[in-house]
Amino acid sequence: MDKKIIFITGGARSGKSRFAQEMAEKFPGSKAYLATAQGLDEEMKDRIARHQKSRPRTWLTLEEPIHIGEVVQREGKRFDLLLLDCLTLWLSNLLMAGWSGKKILAATERFLRLARQAPCSIILVSNEVGMGIVPDNAAARDFRDLSGLIHQKVAREADDVYFLICGLPQKIKGKENGI
Repeated sequence: MDKKIIFITGGARSGKSRFAQEMAEKFPGSKAYLATAQGLDEEMKDRIARHQKSRPRTWLTLEEPIHIGEVVQREGKRFDLLLLDCLTLWLSNLLMAGWSGKKILAATERFLRLARQAPCSIILVSNEVGMGIVPDNAAARDFRDLSGLIHQKVAREADDVYFLICGLPQKIKGKENGI
C-alpha cells in the first residue's frame, strides 16, 4: 500500500475518531496514535481514557500537545501509520501557550512538510468549527479563523479528505477506490 496523508474532519461527535481508527485498522503494519489532548480537567481525563480503551493494545500511544512535527519526524520511521487526533486540540494548545497566528501557521507548514517527508502514512483528525454562528469574542473568532486556515492547508496537502456528518463519512477529495 502506498503512503498516504488522510484528513478527516467534521463536527463534534460526528464519528471522526471512530472512522479514523477503523480506517487505520485497514492499513497493514505497526500503528501509533499521536494524541494532542491534555488531561487538564476531569472531563478531558475521562475522554482520554475512553479513547485509550477503544484502541487495540498493539498500538503505541504518543502524547505531544505542541511539537507534532517533531514527533512525526522522529517516530514516522518506526511505524507504518500514525493517527493524529486532533488538530483543533493542537491549535488550542498553541493558542494557550501564547503562540501568534503567524507562528501557528508557520508551524502548520513545517508539520505538513515533515508529514509529507515521513515514510509512514498519516491520518489527521480535526473538528470543523467554522459552520456555526460568528463567535461573539475575538479569541473565539481567532480560533475559528486559524482552524479554517489550518484545515485549508491540510486539505490541500492530503491525498484523501473525508467530512463526517451524523456518523456518515463523505469523501470530498481523493480516488474513489479509497485505501
